[in-house]
Order: sequence, then C-alpha cells, then structure tokens
Amino acid sequence: MIEAMPIVSASTGLHETLALLTSQLHPDANHKEDLVFLRDVFSEKSISYLMKIHEKLRQYEKYSPTPVLHSASCLAEDLAEELQSGALQEDERELLLLLSTPHLKAVLSAHDIVAQKKFDPVLPPLPEDLDDDFEEESVKIVRLVKNKEPLGATIRRDEVTGAVIVARIMRGGAADRSGLVHVGDELREVNGNLITHKRPEEISQILSQSQGSITLKIIPAVAEEDKLRESRAYLRALFDYTPFEDKATPCQEAGLPFRRGDILQVVSQEDATWWQAKKVGDCNLRAALIPSTQFQERRLRYRLKMGSLPSPVPSKASTYDRTDREDCDSKGALNGKDVASLRRSFRLRKDHQGSPAEANTPDANQKDFLIYEEVTQYLPRPGERPRLIALIGSLGSRITELKQKVIAENPRQYGLAVPHTTRARKSHEREGVEYHFISRAAFEADIQNGKFIEFGEYKENLYGTSLESIHKVLNQNKVCLVDVQPEAMKTLRTAEFKPFIIFVRPRICDGQRKYFGSSSSLSVGVTDDDLLEMRQSAEKMDECYGHWVDYVLVKEDPVSALEELQNVLERVQTEPQWVPVCWVRR
Repeated sequence: MIEAMPIVSASTGLHETLALLTSQLHPDANHKEDLVFLRDVFSEKSISYLMKIHEKLRQYEKYSPTPVLHSASCLAEDLAEELQSGALQEDERELLLLLSTPHLKAVLSAHDIVAQKKFDPVLPPLPEDLDDDFEEESVKIVRLVKNKEPLGATIRRDEVTGAVIVARIMRGGAADRSGLVHVGDELREVNGNLITHKRPEEISQILSQSQGSITLKIIPAVAEEDKLRESRAYLRALFDYTPFEDKATPCQEAGLPFRRGDILQVVSQEDATWWQAKKVGDCNLRAALIPSTQFQERRLRYRLKMGSLPSPVPSKASTYDRTDREDCDSKGALNGKDVASLRRSFRLRKDHQGSPAEANTPDANQKDFLIYEEVTQYLPRPGERPRLIALIGSLGSRITELKQKVIAENPRQYGLAVPHTTRARKSHEREGVEYHFISRAAFEADIQNGKFIEFGEYKENLYGTSLESIHKVLNQNKVCLVDVQPEAMKTLRTAEFKPFIIFVRPRICDGQRKYFGSSSSLSVGVTDDDLLEMRQSAEKMDECYGHWVDYVLVKEDPVSALEELQNVLERVQTEPQWVPVCWVRR
C-alpha cells in the first residue's frame, strides 16, 4: 500500500520527491508484487543519477546560459597540435590523452552543434536567378534528403509536349513522405542539371544514385492530387511475377516481386495499368508496382493469340493413386488399410465422365486467366458450420489412409462423407456406414441430377461421393474430410462449403528407392520409373491446380504427416484464413 504522501513544496527537488515516494511504498498482501517492483525501480541508482542531473540542468537554466564560444572542437584540436609540437610534461601528456578520447570529442562536437544551432541538414543555397524560360510559369524548388533508399517516384515522357512528368508516387517512399512532389508535376532540373533532353531511364538512374540532398526544379501540376488513401483491397496472386524480367514495367526497381499464393494489399488503383501494392507480412512499408488485372489479361491474351502462351484451360493431371484408392472390395478396406497392389484405381475411369458442372466452370472458359483473386480473412463464428477440408493428392500420397487416421483418432470432431455404390452389400456391411447401396438406375439418375461431386466405375460397379453425404456430416457440426479428384473443386469451391484445400504429395529425392508415405511392406517393387511418375504427377498437379491450394503437405512418413495434418486442421478452426471475398459478402 502507499501511505499518505507528505506535503511537498514547490522548492522540493525531483530527486527528493522520488526518495519520498520510495519511502512510502509498503507492500501489502494484495499488491505485494507490484509495489515491490515499483520500489526496486525507484531505488535504482541510474534513476537517482538522472534525477540529480535533471535538477542541475533546471537550476542552470535559470541563468539563461549562453555559449562562451562556438568552436570548442576546433580549439581542442589546435591545443592538441600545440602540445604535440614539443616535449611533454606529465600533466601536458595527461591533457593530450584526455583531448584524444572519443567521449570528450563527442561532447565538444555536441556543444558546438548546440552553440551554433545547426540542427537541420546542410543544404546548398537556393539559386539566385531563374532561367528566362520560367518567367511565365510557377516554379517550385524541392529539396529532399534521402539515404540509399529509392526516391519513390517514377517518371514518363509526355508524348505531345516532350516534358518529363512525374507518373506516380510510391506510398511510403521519400517523395511521398515529403508531401512536396505530386503526380503530374513537370521535372525540369535535378541538382542544377537540366534534364529535359535526357531519356527517362537516364533520369531515373540519376535519381536512384543520388544520396543526401537532392534539389529538384519542378513545374507544379495544375491540380495536385489528394493524398492516396490506404486501401482495404487484398488479392491472392495466382501467378509468379519478377519485375526484372518484365520489359513493360515503367521502373524495374519499383516493381514488387511475388510468388503464386502471396497475399497483396493494393493501396492504389489510380493507374489503370500499374497498381501499387504491398506484400502482406513484408516489413517494407513502401508500396511497389504490380501489373493490373486488365493489363496482365491483355498481354496474356496477346501471347495466347501469338502462340507463345499455352491455353489457360488446365489439362487433366495424372492424379490417380495406385495404392490409395484400390478395389473397395479388397481385404482390409474397412479398417483403413490398403492392399499392397499397384493397380490403377477406378479414378482413371472418370476422365470421360467428370462433374455435370464442369462445362460451366471459369477454367473451361478461355477468356479467363489466372491473375488475382480478391480475398479476405475468415474464421467460422460460433454456430456456423465448419469449413470443408478437401484433400487432393498426387500419385503415391496415400491420402485415404491419412484421412481415416485423423477421423479414427477424433471421431467426434471429424467425419467422413459416406460414398454411394451400386455393388451388392456384403454380410458384414451396414447401410449408410460403409456405403449407401443403391441401384444402378438410381445412381445414373443422381448423376443426371448433379448430385455427385465425383463418380466412377470399377469392375462394372459405380462409386461416387454425393453432395448430400457432405452436408450430412457438416450439419452435425463435424469437420468433413473428403479426398477427391482436383476437378471436383470446381463444384466444392463455393461459399456454401468454403473448403480449405490441402495438397498432399510424397517426398521424392533423387536416387531414392523408398516409397515414402507407405509402410515398408509396400515399398517392395517400386521402380525408378514409378518414382519418376510420382514426381511428374506432383508437378503436373501443382501446375494445373496449385492456384486453388491453401496448404501443401509434403509427406515423408505416415507419423509425421499425420501430426502435421492435425496441426493444420487445428489452425483452420482457430486462426483466420484467407478466402475469396465472395464467400463472405452478402
């Protein structure tokens, strides 16, 4: 507790006041830790010294001191030279040693700066006369002080007048922070050098290489633009971009490199061709240039027309897993274990069937290119259905086994969409548990009505996963795990399901003969050709469907893969994730 403070007069010093306050701190049972902490802080010798220095400075300030001289540093240097010119006595040697210490030099330098009041950067004098050409124009002389950072502005040549015009100001750059340079300003001189006849790239090089003070002679724009507002538009990049490989960028140094999947915050769309953006998670506060959607689409369409770009429609990737979806009648299928066979699964039979919605998907329309997707952060609120977890896997990933282990360890939280089949029910099987058993006519009718997200035929029996079976799990407030062909994402990737898509691929190293992701008993018989096929399958899936993927799980062994998957599933339910903005807008 703190007792009533003694009356402190106006003459009581800060050091004495602090001592009085410390003496009144008596810890009680309720606030012991806090008061002990305060007492320890106030009792620090460094605090006491600071208070004493403060009091001395305040007392000295009453006399309105003025510096005796303005060049103590020079006087010290002259004295040191004088001492070194002859033989030194002991006290002279000690004085010379004191004058050469860095601390004393710093104190004398600080004294001179204060005495001379040189607090601002040293700038060159303003030009006394202006050229005759400027008599009829308003001229603005702008001085900027920058370090090695870019100036933060790009320029262009006016096609009609030939004038050098400020094209854009990068958010957070030196020009933006100054508030003195604006889009549309005409640039006449840089550091006294006329630049009207120089090429824009030459001028940009002069500006980027200049350090310290830069003096610009500018003809202000007729109407200065308002300061750009911070945008709340976020985009997920669906392609890789390297500014230094882009000949169309107005300034390669001002470009923003990014990779597919990066989240970009767009801070300006004033320019229809080049937007300004920041990369979310990047500590750099300055905005940089990215191609706009319209510009990127326009040049991709041109490349497609000229034959230098493949069609934007993704081809079918080799996504079957020969050990993942074996004959559903095989031994051990009910307890989640697959047989040691490398037969192709029934998924191969679906290439000519697919989903009824496939023809109307954006990827089937050659007018659509993978550029950006507007996104926002989303976390299911209490009472909302969980997000669907969709697993897609390349050859060798064995995602069915992985999925079933997750459900087996926590059946109350995770559920499995029960598939439909036309084959006869076996004696140990239960309707709605292992399968929904229906007739072939009913199955084909459901296909026509678009009830399946995917289906296929194996040994003259039809198998498929229905939308209804997914809804049933989600309506029980369970997280539904499905492993599907990537093409099924065209049906599932909607606001209704808000799927979190995980791409599972096996780790395959050069010279590796072990079939990662499977037990040692299944490693026998895997050839170098099999490993090559697995690698090509993963690469093809990433090329065709990677823009949909939220997380890539590289499976090295079943134990670590299961642990990693469980951690990812936990984060999806507890941490906000980026989703298409159309999923949450009403």
